[in-house]
Amino acid sequence: MKKISNVFWITLVLVVLAVSYGAFAPESFENVTNNMKDFITSSFGWYYLLVVTGIVLFTLYFIVSPMGQITLGKPDEKPEYSRMSWFSMLFSAGMGIGLVFWGAAEPLSHFAINPATANPETDAAFIESMRYTFFHWGIHAWAIYAVVAMALAYFQFRKGEPGLISSTLKPLFGDRMNGPLGTLINVLAAFATVVGVATTLGFGAIQINGGLAYLFNLPISFPVQIVIIVVVTILFVASAWSGIGKGIKYLSNINMVLAVILLVLVIVLGPTLLIFNTFTDSIGSYVQNLPRMSFRAAPLNDSNRAWINDWTIFYWAWWISWAPFVGIFIARVSRGRTIREFLVGVLLLPTVLSFFWFSVFGATAMDVQMKGIDLSGLKTEETLFAVFNEMPLSMLLSIVAIILIAIFFITSADSATFVLGMQTTYGSLNPSNIVKLTWGIAQAAVATILLSANGLTALQNALIIAALPFSFVIILMMISFYKALNKERIEMGLMVRPYSKKKK
Repeated sequence: MKKISNVFWITLVLVVLAVSYGAFAPESFENVTNNMKDFITSSFGWYYLLVVTGIVLFTLYFIVSPMGQITLGKPDEKPEYSRMSWFSMLFSAGMGIGLVFWGAAEPLSHFAINPATANPETDAAFIESMRYTFFHWGIHAWAIYAVVAMALAYFQFRKGEPGLISSTLKPLFGDRMNGPLGTLINVLAAFATVVGVATTLGFGAIQINGGLAYLFNLPISFPVQIVIIVVVTILFVASAWSGIGKGIKYLSNINMVLAVILLVLVIVLGPTLLIFNTFTDSIGSYVQNLPRMSFRAAPLNDSNRAWINDWTIFYWAWWISWAPFVGIFIARVSRGRTIREFLVGVLLLPTVLSFFWFSVFGATAMDVQMKGIDLSGLKTEETLFAVFNEMPLSMLLSIVAIILIAIFFITSADSATFVLGMQTTYGSLNPSNIVKLTWGIAQAAVATILLSANGLTALQNALIIAALPFSFVIILMMISFYKALNKERIEMGLMVRPYSKKKK
């Protein structure tokens, strides 16, 4: 069995304490997390906006920089996976359940329930709803994943360091990363991973419950969601047991096929012309307003500020809390690619696909709303299935969606158990099955406790709280990565400025 590190035991104790607190004092747990979330969003919202925008600029720089030709691996190393399998795995791990959960619900909310600035159900609200949905799921989200994954892949596969967050900080802190300071960094990353993934499992359980309620009249209730979590936990642990080259890879490829089938069906059966016009127009609106949205803090308008806290700050925290998990996983499957190819694949392609996904499901949901069928009073997890209910082949669409959510659930969770295994066994590329089983059960337990403590609200609170400390680690990773890469650039003679013969 792979040697288990102190990070495993410390993180496991923290998870057990959090689960016990939530189980035995749920009201107190909810109040404490609410107060912490309110403090963070009111005091650090500006900080999240600046940090995430800085990450975007940092990653875009390396696409055009000469340093982009450096390989995330040894100089002549070839990628381990085909482009299609690679893209399928990073997309399934990185967005998965979230796209299906929010695909119709978020644009509808910004349009008909609580627009950012416009009046509900107006043309302005329609345009604004898509623009902000693109903003939340676009380049900012993937830049957070990319910067963590890029640093990890570089230090692990090119420099031969263990696949740990602490290893990426050695250019700044040296051998201190092998001691208590490194342990602290890795515990922060592992705990953020558990909370981030458990939150997404909670979203998945809620939406599967919503779909089953629509199809088979099952009640939307906590006991049903527990059963769903237990069943899916057994499935994803079995998948993780089979290893990354089998279970995760095959399920990710299946997922991409199912996602494309669902997408095509909705395009054909839904408002086809509106979908394509919305996609085209919203890209222009997004690009035009990107700088303003990136820094929008609304300091003089309390209602607008509350909207930013509930949506933008929540999403930035969600992506940050997922960054150690998705970053380590993407790094693991990206060995042998150049930095430029890696960033185009991780940063730009998923962004465009996410935009198209939301255009299809968002425009369809808003079209149903504009035709006089009120969806605004539904629970978030029911929205997608209510939209399908107004379309031809509604039962088929709902069944495909539930299967897609379930497989996204499994791929996200088994990827996370693999990553947590890496983080807690000194960066082993093949952590033991016992370790993966332990983290699979831990994630399910945290998801169950968060669901019991006021469902979605508790899930969102936990994300925002877990993300704050790890955001500081990401800043240090960026500084450390640039320092190491710039040193290698000089050694390799890669020029940032035009070559001058006079300086030869």
